[in-house]
Order: sequence, then structure tokens, then C-alpha cells
Amino acid sequence: MASLCRQIVRGNALKSVLFSSARRGYADKMMVDPMEHATGLEKRELVALQSGNDDPFNMKVLKKAAGTRDNPTLVPSCFDARIVGCICEEHSTSINWLWVHKEHPRRCECGHWYKLIEKTPL
Repeated sequence: MASLCRQIVRGNALKSVLFSSARRGYADKMMVDPMEHATGLEKRELVALQSGNDDPFNMKVLKKAAGTRDNPTLVPSCFDARIVGCICEEHSTSINWLWVHKEHPRRCECGHWYKLIEKTPL
């Protein structure tokens, strides 16, 4: 038992010496700017965030507008259709899901209207 404890203490002491000496050379260096090594969709997302667009993929919850047929809630999409979830009542525990297609406003069961508008992709 004593030899096992001695091995554990000796191993931990050796590790701390090795890692502390290895860290000294990198303590003053910081990671480069993420824009320098980002590519593809990640880079386009970072550029959108820098330009002030805090929701480049339109994932935030939209506030309902008037919701009438003449003034529906506008839902941005890069595609011809999008799934929309409507919480019909304030204290409702369920979500009514519906497909909204381009050029075809859609009415939820609660009477609220949604319309798809075109958004340019990232």
C-alpha cells in the first residue's frame, strides 16, 4: 500500500514539473484571431456577426405582428418553405407546427397569419 501511494505521489510530482515547464514558453502568447483561421460557413457567420447581424441563421424567436390576413407575421427564409411553430395562447404548453410556403400566406388554428419572405443566404 505504501509503495502504491509513493508511486502516485512521485507520478503527480513529475507531471507537474513537466507541464509547468512546458507552459512557461506559451504563457505570453494568445490564440490568433478566429477570423484568420475560420473557413466556409463558420467564416461567413463570423463576418455576419461582425457586421452587426446577431442572428445570421434566423434562429431567434419572432414576435408576432398583427397576424391578420392583410398584415401577417413575416417569416424570413432562404428556401421555398419553412416550418413555423405558433404558441397560440400565452400559457399554452404545446406548439402548433405548420409549413409556410413562399407566395402562400398560412393561417394557424388560432387565426394568426404567417407569410414567408425571401432572405439572402449567408
